[in-house]
Amino acid sequence: MSTDKKVWFITGVSSGLGKQLAEEVLSKGQIVVGTFRKQEQIEAFNKQSPGNSFGVLIDVASNQMIIDGVKSVFDQFGKIDVVVNNAGYGIMGSIEEISDEEVRRQFDVNVFGVLTTIRQVLPEMRKQRSGHIINVTSIAGRVGSQGLGIYNASKFALEGVGEALAAELKPLNIKVTNVEPGPFRTEWAGSSASYDNTKIEDYESTVGERIRSLQGLSGNQPGDPAKAADAIYKLAQLAEPPVHLPLGKIAYEVFEKVNNGLIAELSKHESLGKACDFD
Repeated sequence: MSTDKKVWFITGVSSGLGKQLAEEVLSKGQIVVGTFRKQEQIEAFNKQSPGNSFGVLIDVASNQMIIDGVKSVFDQFGKIDVVVNNAGYGIMGSIEEISDEEVRRQFDVNVFGVLTTIRQVLPEMRKQRSGHIINVTSIAGRVGSQGLGIYNASKFALEGVGEALAAELKPLNIKVTNVEPGPFRTEWAGSSASYDNTKIEDYESTVGERIRSLQGLSGNQPGDPAKAADAIYKLAQLAEPPVHLPLGKIAYEVFEKVNNGLIAELSKHESLGKACDFD
């Protein structure tokens, strides 16, 4: 069916930021197609705002489910105006100790699922010559830290994808934004997280302490998901949205610290690095 309403495709709307964003968009009278991993969640979402809320069964670790799900959206509405790659989780533990299986799962969900989604929507968005792809990355995609190395790697990858994609799609009037939340009061560090508690004593004072700190912070993070949802909705209304949008004061503080630290580090050792060109 054709519609003048904007169609949003949001992954991972069963809880946290995704759920808040879906509610925000629906409150504006727009259409939300949200992904869930349980059929009963879909049925409840369909009743939330009849005619505007539509659930689809997708595990973003499954390429075929993404392909089929995105196709069903285009078949039903003929377009997708805004894609929000929100689904994801964090694996916490030392880089040495996290298993290969866990690493692959982290990248399947946080990176390859996003890539598959993007590749499925782009052919139609290119035909439309419009659209906005919003990748929910993390401030952890801008700076690495102990205990989050594998999660960092997945979000760093997504940051690079978003930046490159923004340059590739700029002439086609398709916008791309990496949204980088700081700590928000969701289940990211709680039930949504996967912990691989350190067993090697040498990591106890770094990884072990960081994991305990994150667990202790869960439920008390300063970020308000409702305000983040409002910011993302407003972002999608901008004629010229930014490629980066940190969310929360801590995210901005981290950005500033990382950028200033990098400039200072580069300056300190530039004589060593710059001398490597042919004379």
